[in-house]
Amino acid sequence: MAYDTLRDKDRKVLGLVVESFVRNGRPVSSKAVSETRQVSASPATLRNIMAKLEKMGYLAQPHTSAGRVPTDRGLRFYVGRLLEGKYLPDERIPLILEEFTDRTADLDSLLLQACRILADGSNALGFVISPRIFHLPFEHLRLVKISDRRVLVILVTPFHMVLTETLESSLALSQAELDRASQYVNQNFRGRTILSVRESLARELPKYRVKYEDTLNKLLDLLKSSIDNEAQDHILLQGTAQLLGRDRLSDLDKLRSLFRSFEEKAALVRLLSDFVSLDRVKVLIGEEANFPNIEDCSLVLSHYGYSNQVLGTLGVIGPKRIPYKRIIPLVDRMARRVSRAITVFGNEVNR
Repeated sequence: MAYDTLRDKDRKVLGLVVESFVRNGRPVSSKAVSETRQVSASPATLRNIMAKLEKMGYLAQPHTSAGRVPTDRGLRFYVGRLLEGKYLPDERIPLILEEFTDRTADLDSLLLQACRILADGSNALGFVISPRIFHLPFEHLRLVKISDRRVLVILVTPFHMVLTETLESSLALSQAELDRASQYVNQNFRGRTILSVRESLARELPKYRVKYEDTLNKLLDLLKSSIDNEAQDHILLQGTAQLLGRDRLSDLDKLRSLFRSFEEKAALVRLLSDFVSLDRVKVLIGEEANFPNIEDCSLVLSHYGYSNQVLGTLGVIGPKRIPYKRIIPLVDRMARRVSRAITVFGNEVNR
């Protein structure tokens, strides 16, 4: 049945059941709903409403003598109302306002700080997907030798934040060769991405056979092997201890499997990248995420970026009874704060 078939009183009762369950983690009785004094109906009427909601698939009764709990459909209805702004409180999130320091040129530090605040503010698992360095346009690029076959890439973005990446090469490179390659890339490809640099080098290398052949061959080898490596995707995770302690995720075997999945970060990045272009907070409940071992969890996520460019995704993963009223605005405001920090820093440097 469609959501709009619910009467106002039905919606109110469903919201009260969800909020009680989220708060206490126990089945909710009609007596408990009555005691809130937020619905003008007798316990018998409330029982009938809850029975109706159960038949419609919004509530379930774990045991005959127990109260009722929201199903994924019931949670989806409740969250949908929150996202429409029906129930969101006008509360401030002082944790973000007081602890988030946005005056830095180091994007990695900014995102790590955001991830920690998301975890602390939600008492769940905070995550941030950072931009892949290969897909960002650069204002300046420097290559620094770490060892014979390891190279540090230092990339300064057009919004003047600094990202770094360590790349592995199959060929030995000297610092002189890296300086020469950096100079060539900055002179010819400023404003483009490392990915497009690789494509251009592969296509145009014969033009530079005399002057640059050996250096550019080595640079192309470095970029080919590194860009093709899926393990380079970056996802920051904070708050695993909080998630392990949640009572609705007490199945240790399932938790171990869940965290093995999280540790295979490329898989989680692929899941979340499907939602990276969203214009607002997205909530995935249980099986909606279509990700192994996460059916007992919910994800609240949003994107951050610079100007009109989406750079990455951040959010919270927790049990399905996470406090949505608090976490949805937490994720929304954190995404806005990160975006603003990047934008403001870029504007200040450009003055």
